Amino acid sequence: MRKKITLLLLTIILSTPILANVSLPEKDALVKLYIATNGSQWKNKWNLEEPVSKWYGVKLSDDKVVSLDLTNNNLVGELPTEIGSLVYLQKLKLTRNSISGVIPESVGNMKLLKIMNISFNKLTGTIPTSIGRIDDLIMLELFMNKLSGRLPNEIGNLKKLKKLSLYNNELEGTIPFSLYEMRSLKVLLLNSNKFTGKLEKEISNLTQLEVFSLFDNNMEGQIPFDLEKLNKLKEMNISYNLFNGPVSKNLSKLDSLNMTMINDQGLATNLKVLDKSTALTNEE
Repeated sequence: MRKKITLLLLTIILSTPILANVSLPEKDALVKLYIATNGSQWKNKWNLEEPVSKWYGVKLSDDKVVSLDLTNNNLVGELPTEIGSLVYLQKLKLTRNSISGVIPESVGNMKLLKIMNISFNKLTGTIPTSIGRIDDLIMLELFMNKLSGRLPNEIGNLKKLKKLSLYNNELEGTIPFSLYEMRSLKVLLLNSNKFTGKLEKEISNLTQLEVFSLFDNNMEGQIPFDLEKLNKLKEMNISYNLFNGPVSKNLSKLDSLNMTMINDQGLATNLKVLDKSTALTNEE
């Protein structure tokens, strides 16, 4: 009886791979990324003959790729479509490289992603609408690139997002209304783009907002006094836009540049500051 049990255990052990591997689509995605971004010139290269678990910046859990961090690693080239096959990925950090081209639509397949940081690169094109499918996303950082076009309305689907950093790009058009429904946002950085239109009073929906920057855009119209309803706001800069009309003393003090705007002649000018009570009465 004892021999039978020993034989059974041995059979189970031999039938179980000693070193399990990640799925072929995931490994293929990593290899395609390596090739597409000139992996032979990376600071920290991969030995493709070694197990994926030994590749720099790759973390596995239950033989699934859950984290990819290649920050400041001299990636030069474009992101391959196959990157979307990393469907178990929770963190993607490719900041401070020289990645060019567009963000592939396939990123929307990475639905478990919580952190996406591809800042400080040379990305062009628009932000893909598929990003709105990454329901678990908490942090999205695409600043310091050359992204253009409108901010997609689908961005509002990211109900868990706490940080949205898109500054220093070439984004244009109006801020989509869906953004005002992203009630989990704590940090919203849209400065140094080409946004136009008005800042809607629905900004007051973002009750968790702590840091808000809209500096250096082409926004116009009256600054909504509803900004004062954001009790958790600690830092704000909406100066160097085309906003006009009066502004309350509270908002003026909160803005790091005291609401310095650009007038019709292209000159810097300060908005008229009212007492808070007067401003709220005027709005009503």
